[in-house]
Amino acid sequence: MSVTQKLLAEFIGTFTLIFIGVASICIGSGGLTGVALAHGLAIAVMVSALGYISGGFFNPAVTVGAWVGGHIDSKNALRYIIAQLAGGYAGALAVKATIPANLIDAVKFGTPMLSPDVSMGAGILIELILTFFLVLVVYGTAIDSRAAKVGGLFIGLTITLDILAAGPLTGASMNPARTFGPALAGGYWNDHIVYWIGPILGGALAGIVHRYILGKQSA
Repeated sequence: MSVTQKLLAEFIGTFTLIFIGVASICIGSGGLTGVALAHGLAIAVMVSALGYISGGFFNPAVTVGAWVGGHIDSKNALRYIIAQLAGGYAGALAVKATIPANLIDAVKFGTPMLSPDVSMGAGILIELILTFFLVLVVYGTAIDSRAAKVGGLFIGLTITLDILAAGPLTGASMNPARTFGPALAGGYWNDHIVYWIGPILGGALAGIVHRYILGKQSA
């Protein structure tokens, strides 16, 4: 596949996640379970549809995890991250163009933010742990050549369970693009640094663990 094809796939996949995920929050159908399923299913179908083109990362934290693990070079990792952030912003703009402003404003554009009783340090740790789970599953179901090729389903399920577990605490972003898109489109920058530090560290940690421990062939 060409670089252009890969970057377009990453843009479309991230666009889908943000449009579907943010729209589900703005509309408010299904509560936490509905929001978790919307995000999880969006990723499941896009990884299944586009993963063969780009790997189906759709998340700068996954890209960093793959880079740390030696599965993407620095130049392409940077290109992927730019495409993912652009897709996130475009997805948020599409929500803004199609959903009534009062619904968007009521939920602050669905931008992940910390619960009032969650400190910044705790928020970073939560996002780190959630993203570690996510990227480890990406490795174990999609990146590793020995993996059963069922990545779309189980990556989506991981996002769903992470949101069910911690959505009320941090929004369970696990993805800088998921936070960046609506923050830029709506101007909601509360606790924004949490959603870069936590996911990037979690993704990098998963890449290290898989590369040097879990993914090593036994003697």
